[in-house]
Amino acid sequence: MDVDDVLAFDADQLGPLRSPVLLIALSGLFDIGSTATAAVERFVDPSASITVGEIDPDPFYDFTQERPYVEILEGEVRVLRWPENRFEVCRGVGSRDLVVLTGVEPHLSWRTYAECVTAVSERLGCEAVVTVGAGAEAVPHTRTPLVTGSTTNPALAASLGLSAPSYQGVTGVVGVLQAALEARQVPAVSLRVGIPHYLMNAEHPLAVEALHGHVAHVLGVRADPGPADEIERWRSLHDEVVEHDVQLTMYVKMLEHEYDRRAEAAIPSADDLGAEFERFLRDQRPDDD
Repeated sequence: MDVDDVLAFDADQLGPLRSPVLLIALSGLFDIGSTATAAVERFVDPSASITVGEIDPDPFYDFTQERPYVEILEGEVRVLRWPENRFEVCRGVGSRDLVVLTGVEPHLSWRTYAECVTAVSERLGCEAVVTVGAGAEAVPHTRTPLVTGSTTNPALAASLGLSAPSYQGVTGVVGVLQAALEARQVPAVSLRVGIPHYLMNAEHPLAVEALHGHVAHVLGVRADPGPADEIERWRSLHDEVVEHDVQLTMYVKMLEHEYDRRAEAAIPSADDLGAEFERFLRDQRPDDD
């Protein structure tokens, strides 16, 4: 099985893209509470985006785990909804065009899946790839979640003040993808937000807001604010869970103290990071661009 067997791609009518960057979020192990996919999907305007590629789900999933959905349209037509991995081009988002992949982390054939993603990135001339995730961490729900980042590209790390990846252990397909991009010398950044591990089964609109805003600043695009009432509603629900557990209340206070200490050593501000990212991409372009 190779890329052409599973990737449907057509950008013949698209024309040249302006400083494109590929933005990726996949539901699965590193998308706690659908935080990452929700943050990325907010960059996509369905009425203005163009689908240029899709990955055939059949070879990549164990359908006893990721089951398709059956829907009835207009009371008559039964439609099966399979896991989707769709590449959409969003033109004129800030100073650039975005290529957005939102999908479902595959169970099988990760190498081929990563090759599909890198193939689309190369065919569309993407200058960099940004992967976005959300993982369970020892962080308090009472603070704005910190967004951290890493890259294996030395020049990009020096430019943005990011660290090289230090995590060792089980990984997802994004980890495989990052390795594939590194092998092709494609600049790639991984951004992730921490989710309180004691509230993993809840929604986290404050984390979505933090992640979306940070990615927007990095890419130099507009960040549309989310609904403030949802943030407040979920904050109240989180507070209720904690206040009924004395041990958990004490634990959250300890996390707050540690958070305040670590916040001073966080990665650069979103504005600074965005300016440096744009400068790095500009320096990588041929002189005649």
